[in-house]
Amino acid sequence: MAGRLPDRDIAAIRERVRIEDVVGEYVALKRAGADSMKGLCPFHDEKSPSFHVRPNHGLYHCFGCGEGGDVFAFLQKVEHVGFVEAVEQLADRIGYQINYEGGGTSVQRDRGTRARLVAANAAAHEFYMARLREPDAEAARKYLTDRNFDGNVAQQFGCGYAPAGWDTLTKHLLRKGFDFKELEAAGLSRQGQRGPIDRFHRRLLWPIRNLGGDVIGFGARKLFDDDTMPGKYINTPETLLYKKSQVLFGLDHAKREIAKGHQAVVVEGYTDVMAMHLAGVKTAVASCGTAFGDEHLALLRRLLMDDNFWRGEIIYTFDGDAAGQAAALKAFAGDQKLAGQTYIAIAPDGQDPCELRQRSGDGAVRDLVARRTPLYEFVVRGLLADHNLDTAEGQVEALRRAVPVVAQIKDNALRKAYATKLAGWVGWDDIQTIVRRVGEEAKHNRNGGRPGGRGPAGTPQPSAVVAEHPAARPKPNDPTLLPQRQALGAALQYPAMAGAVFDSIEVEAFTHPAYAAVRAMIAEAGGTASGLGGAEWVNVVSDGTDDLTMRALVSELSGEQMPVKSANDIPRFVTGVLARVQEAWVGRQIAELKSKLQRVSSTEQADAYMALFGDLVALEQYRKSLLTQAMGNHDDFTAH
Repeated sequence: MAGRLPDRDIAAIRERVRIEDVVGEYVALKRAGADSMKGLCPFHDEKSPSFHVRPNHGLYHCFGCGEGGDVFAFLQKVEHVGFVEAVEQLADRIGYQINYEGGGTSVQRDRGTRARLVAANAAAHEFYMARLREPDAEAARKYLTDRNFDGNVAQQFGCGYAPAGWDTLTKHLLRKGFDFKELEAAGLSRQGQRGPIDRFHRRLLWPIRNLGGDVIGFGARKLFDDDTMPGKYINTPETLLYKKSQVLFGLDHAKREIAKGHQAVVVEGYTDVMAMHLAGVKTAVASCGTAFGDEHLALLRRLLMDDNFWRGEIIYTFDGDAAGQAAALKAFAGDQKLAGQTYIAIAPDGQDPCELRQRSGDGAVRDLVARRTPLYEFVVRGLLADHNLDTAEGQVEALRRAVPVVAQIKDNALRKAYATKLAGWVGWDDIQTIVRRVGEEAKHNRNGGRPGGRGPAGTPQPSAVVAEHPAARPKPNDPTLLPQRQALGAALQYPAMAGAVFDSIEVEAFTHPAYAAVRAMIAEAGGTASGLGGAEWVNVVSDGTDDLTMRALVSELSGEQMPVKSANDIPRFVTGVLARVQEAWVGRQIAELKSKLQRVSSTEQADAYMALFGDLVALEQYRKSLLTQAMGNHDDFTAH
């Protein structure tokens, strides 16, 4: 058995490992202050970054979902490992030798742990790469060279070859000290009729790595006609390490370029990724053994740092056939939840990027990406292609199909722009009719079929409030409005904390029209009592209007940092800022009452006077308690 991890070693590893480097393997981080970096949380889906890392403190915290801790806690959460294994992984990372208490430095790690499975995959990868140079791997080498990939390229991407023997790899790894249960758990071996056998035989292999660079699985391509294994491509089965919906081939090569260039190119195969990278498009990735899905998208968004303040770019390369059209439509549906700009790139004659590079060279691959088409345009033009636009009947039918699709675009300005484009593509002279029809369809969708843009009991929708107050956005640092701004930020970022106190504050307490509109949007979304939180809550509030200025303001408020020293100070700060907004609102009511009292005779209208005076006394007492609460929670934060 392994000895105990000494506290001094744990402390030494924590001190030597830079938390921003470890987190940066999974999340694109940007500076957000003297000792703060922020990014999109890897533990929950969000549009605006609420995940903060404090390098000088060695801590992270997500203000959206509440996850937080030190570098060990982060690795445990993101890699689904225990504390001991997290410490051991980070020790390996920095070359630190742990002196186990009661066990020395050479204690064998627990069998079956994640670290053992990573080690097994690493040993298998080393074996497969060496076998690619052997005579029996001629077909695998020819497959690569036929596609203009030489030996250096094969080594760059870690290509290997699984030999013909039934248990060649298994025996090799058993001799290295692994047991069959570990090899089975890693997806490298399986139980055959006569004992353990290799999972892959006579196939060209690509290693699939996680963001940290560990080999966690393999993709295998058929080379021989008499290969009886099912499918042209097979992958490692789902294991503790390998979750196909959460990994992308090439991401270990592409992650820094994706974060740096704010672009990701999604291709369909392993050789397409290789071709793209060799042609200079170093942001290319591919899904492994499954369709590109929402979890893949979330993975890229965290690297793109995609939010409502900046728009990243995702470019899909699909085949030009029906399957490609279907994939584009699926991407269109997903794009409504994505803040970034999405494009489609299709090579001529249905070629994939690898074929395009073979036939036309690296320049053609780069041009393919450069000539990308906006996803919205690709989808709408695809629908129009099914109709004869030279006839009135064809134009009407095309519009009948295309208008509801354009109406799904949530960005109001983009939706109007594409409605105008649609009229031109169809050849419809009355552009305003098309724009109006798209707008009506969008409004119908937004109101769930309710006419007139009014909610229950005929109450105006938040978009109507915005329309009535087309004022400019308030200045973020306006001292007179700052408490109102911070109160709205608290309701968006910490709805459970703001709670009933915020919900009791009237819209009239917010004196700037834009802030009043956001308050109305929060109420329409169900208030803080809705039970929602994080990105989902902010999205629901934001979806209450099509006004781009208001949507940007909601996003801005939901992403602003509270002026606090630590997360522990947030509840007190929220209590104080809500009290300040209430105190200011009560102060304005008191001023109105005093004005009324001056106009009422205490002798001739004694009853009315005493009623107003009683209200004034009650409000003054209430204001005093609010002021005490506000100031008691204010002093500690004003200096930050």
